[in-house]
Amino acid sequence: MATREIVSTSLGLSIGRMTEHDLLEVVEIEEIAGLSVWGWDAYHKELQSPEDVIMLVATNAMSDLIPGRNIAGFIISRLGAGELHINNVAVRPEVRRQGVGATLLAAVLSHGRSQGARLAFLEVRAGNAVAQGLYRRCGFEVAGRRKAYYAQPVEDALLMSLSLET
Repeated sequence: MATREIVSTSLGLSIGRMTEHDLLEVVEIEEIAGLSVWGWDAYHKELQSPEDVIMLVATNAMSDLIPGRNIAGFIISRLGAGELHINNVAVRPEVRRQGVGATLLAAVLSHGRSQGARLAFLEVRAGNAVAQGLYRRCGFEVAGRRKAYYAQPVEDALLMSLSLET
């Protein structure tokens, strides 16, 4: 997939591959979103595995969308054994509930499908009803529960999955 290949004109966003130049903003969004911390080093290491990692960013095509910032959100996933594991999805608070997360999910699912993935799955905090709603709207269903999966605070994760076979 070429950089900034997929465009969502209705949202004024461009979806493309994450680069090293995006990492400071990605880490900033991670911190604001309260995700389990990966940090710059972990994202940088993932960027070194382009054959099985799909790391996308939604960039701001409209200069007034997020003043002083270019990245509206990001998604990190990994392909393996015919599966697409979605590790992290985060969107800046200023642009949440505007379709950024759904657009990122659609892009990564499409790319995973084109690479032969038959199943997509992810873990989400059991108490994060907003994220669960997004994933359900995108077709994911709860497939299980992982006890005490998250730390800080300790919380169960719901395992959600989606068949990518047509």
